[in-house]
Amino acid sequence: MQAKLISFLKTFIPFSILLFSIQFALLNYFFEIELYYSTIAIYSFHVLATFLIFLFLTFVHKTFSDKTGFAFMACSLLKMLAAVLFLLPMMLNDVANPFIDMITFFIPYFLFLIFETIYAVRLINTK
Repeated sequence: MQAKLISFLKTFIPFSILLFSIQFALLNYFFEIELYYSTIAIYSFHVLATFLIFLFLTFVHKTFSDKTGFAFMACSLLKMLAAVLFLLPMMLNDVANPFIDMITFFIPYFLFLIFETIYAVRLINTK
């Protein structure tokens, strides 16, 4: 379990830092856009959700290895629900340009989802 966690963190931490740095630089120095949620809040949500999903998937794979795919689908569904709940205050308030706020959330959302999917498939393919 520790070897899988260390292997995961060796790629997850640089991946997260790289994406955060790119979005932070683009929003604060290039476009200079004021958003409802800060880049730190958005990436805190994504990093925490992805890390918790990975921990849960490794636990499920260790105890019920044939149910890992179902656990991944359930976690993805719960993450979608959490994303809606995270964005709900922004959607209910009068935000000047909600499309930009949504894009700044969902581009990293899908990139982290791809990252989760790659690791879930690797986990499913290991015996």
